[in-house]
Amino acid sequence: MTDVTLDPDTPETVRLSVREATELGAHALEQLGFAAEDVRIIIVQLIDNALCGYPFASLPRILAMAQNDRVKASRTEMQVTYETPVSALLDGGNNVGYVAVYKATEVAITKAREHRFSIVGAYHSYFSGRNAYYMEQIVNAGFVGLHLASAAPHVVPLGGTQPALGTNPICFGFPAAHGPVTIDLSTAALQWGEVLLHAHLGHPLPEGVGLDPHGQPTRDAAEVVRGGVVPFGGHKGYSLSFAVQAMGLLAGAALPRGQVQDYGFLFVVFDPGLLIPAEDFKRQVSELIERIKAVPLQPGVEAIRIPSERAFAERQRRRVEGLVVERKVVEALQAL
Repeated sequence: MTDVTLDPDTPETVRLSVREATELGAHALEQLGFAAEDVRIIIVQLIDNALCGYPFASLPRILAMAQNDRVKASRTEMQVTYETPVSALLDGGNNVGYVAVYKATEVAITKAREHRFSIVGAYHSYFSGRNAYYMEQIVNAGFVGLHLASAAPHVVPLGGTQPALGTNPICFGFPAAHGPVTIDLSTAALQWGEVLLHAHLGHPLPEGVGLDPHGQPTRDAAEVVRGGVVPFGGHKGYSLSFAVQAMGLLAGAALPRGQVQDYGFLFVVFDPGLLIPAEDFKRQVSELIERIKAVPLQPGVEAIRIPSERAFAERQRRRVEGLVVERKVVEALQAL
C-alpha cells in the first residue's frame, strides 16, 4: 500500500476492502428482494464504479433503489419484442437497469459478432448506472460503441422552472493499443445520483447546478431533489439532452407507460473493420492519444489525461487500498 492513499480517511467515513464492500452491498440488495443472479450483476458494477472513483454511483445507489417504488413492483423476465438479424428491442420487465441494460449489452455484442453491426434498445427499466461500464465490455469485445440513455425528468430546460428531461448521458467507446477508451458524460450539470447522495448526507451542492421547486437557484440538495438540475454548458447541453431523450424513444421509452419522458437505453455497436482495417483504427487511436498527450503543458500541469485514463488507473490502486464509504451510507445499508 502506498504512503498516501487516493481517498483520505475522516471521522465520517469507513474504509472497506472490496470483499467487505461487496458483502455489505450484496446483503442489502438481498433484503430488497433481488434474486441471487441479479445481486451478482448489480454489485459487480456498483463496486467497479467505486473502484473507478465514482462513489455516488456505488453503494449509495442501493439506498436510492430502496426508496424507489419500482423496486417494490413485480418484475418479469426480459423479452425480445422485435428483432432482426442486426437489431433487437427488449422489454426490460421492470427489472432494474443494472440487470436489464447488462443483458441488452450482451445481446448487442452477440449480434455484432455475428453480423459486425448491431443496434439494440431496451425499455421498461430504470437506474442503469454508469454507461462506461457497459461500453468497456463492448470495446473489450473488439467493437466501437455508442450508448445513449434517456431518463425520467430531473433536468430543467433553459428558461423553465420544472424538470422536463432526464440526465441523459452519452457514451462512446473505442479500442486503443493500451486498452479501451471510454467517454461517458451526462448532459446534466450534475448527476442525479450525486444530488441524492448530497441530500442524504446533508451536504450543499456546488453553485449554479440546482434549482428549487419554483425554479430558483439553490445549493440545498433536498430542495433540488424536489426541483431539478440544469443542463451542462447552457444551450449546448440542453440540445444534447433533447437529442438523447428523442433517441430514447427509438429504444421504446414510451412503450410501457405512454410517457415520452421516460427511460430508454440504446446501443449502436459495430466492427471498425467495416470502414477501415480494425488494427489500423486501433493504431490510429493510439497515435491520436500520443499526439494529444505530447502537447506542451501549462504551468503546474503534470500531464494531459485522456478520458477514462484516471478511472482505469485508480481502479487498480483502490483494489489494494480499499474503498472509503460515508459512514451514514454504511449505517443505512446495515439498517436495511
